Amino acid sequence: MSKRPAKRSLTLKGHRTSVSLEDEFWAGFREMAAARSMPINALAAEIDTARGTEMGLASAIRLAVLRHYRDGPSAASD
Repeated sequence: MSKRPAKRSLTLKGHRTSVSLEDEFWAGFREMAAARSMPINALAAEIDTARGTEMGLASAIRLAVLRHYRDGPSAASD
């Protein structure tokens, strides 16, 4: 299990941003993108658009990963 969240860079709508997630969530996020046959930046942009303004991007990614594993790939971006 990871000790601290790891910060990594993503590109959203042409702009670089960094997101801090635990290693297990980064692995799940990459697996989720692969299962959907899309680049991780495209998946991040989709999650970013759906999250609204009340939630941070890292939290939205964690919840999407959780839904992906709990409910299956089609429910991950709801």
